[in-house]
Amino acid sequence: MRIGLHPTRFNWPEGDAAIGPKVAAIARAAEDAGFAGFWPMDHFFQIPLDGWQPEEPMLEGYSVLTFVAAVTQRMALGTLVTGVTYRHPGVLVKTVTSLDILSGGRAWLGIGAAWYEREHLGLGVPFPPLAERFERLEETLQIAQQMWSGEVAPFTGKHYQLAETLCSPLPLSKPHPPIMIGGGGERKTMRLVARYGDACNFFDGPELPHKLEVLRERCAEIGRPYAEVEKTVSVRLPVASDGSGAMTPDEALERLGRLAELGVDQALVMVPEPLQLGTIELFGAHIIPEAARLPVAGREPAAAYAE
Repeated sequence: MRIGLHPTRFNWPEGDAAIGPKVAAIARAAEDAGFAGFWPMDHFFQIPLDGWQPEEPMLEGYSVLTFVAAVTQRMALGTLVTGVTYRHPGVLVKTVTSLDILSGGRAWLGIGAAWYEREHLGLGVPFPPLAERFERLEETLQIAQQMWSGEVAPFTGKHYQLAETLCSPLPLSKPHPPIMIGGGGERKTMRLVARYGDACNFFDGPELPHKLEVLRERCAEIGRPYAEVEKTVSVRLPVASDGSGAMTPDEALERLGRLAELGVDQALVMVPEPLQLGTIELFGAHIIPEAARLPVAGREPAAAYAE
């Protein structure tokens, strides 16, 4: 099993001027520790979770990833995940392509239907009804495929019309940057994963086995091998180097082992924040190497552990 880092807060006590140096140091440390990827949220306001406040510092996701690309060499780089409403599809595809070029082929397109109404209203971003957001999500996935195929032609959808899907340069990733679709909706999201996704992202919880089984069914409906879709799960592992966390490294590995038994290929972990170098190093010393040895159900060992 691979482990990715999912940072969600930029709230170091040293203040806003420390954010840049802290992000750079954490990213370098995460790569040295063996994290497979760096996956910040793509939000403009902090999300209302666990008492977090919208006024907390929040950075634009692709600025973070481009900054991290410059100080790292190996980690995958993607958002967890971009709301389809945030950027015009052609501009989004061009943004991910640019990140892929500048990072040496490490970009992912993480995308979902969007949900955080307050930041849309606050910044004047249109927030259509959920059914329309899913229509826009599918058209965006189609636009990404067309632009990354190298085909320069019009795209005419219900919501988006592009006169020419020119994308130059094309991504270094082949056939294109992997597409991760986030969300647990069984009727719409999982059908999009089966048809367009290289990876899915679910939350860890009691419903996870059921969600994975539904995804298997959606893949079977269109004749796609279930194993082709990389399964990722967002999971909170409150392990801290100073001992203040609610979980020990052994308990974290036990939880990761249960995910591997379900066939989860990659855990995108949230750890106590503000992120500290000692916690990242603890993962590198005691958790990531052991997680790499966990057998992922449905995968041959070489496939499960491949970087």
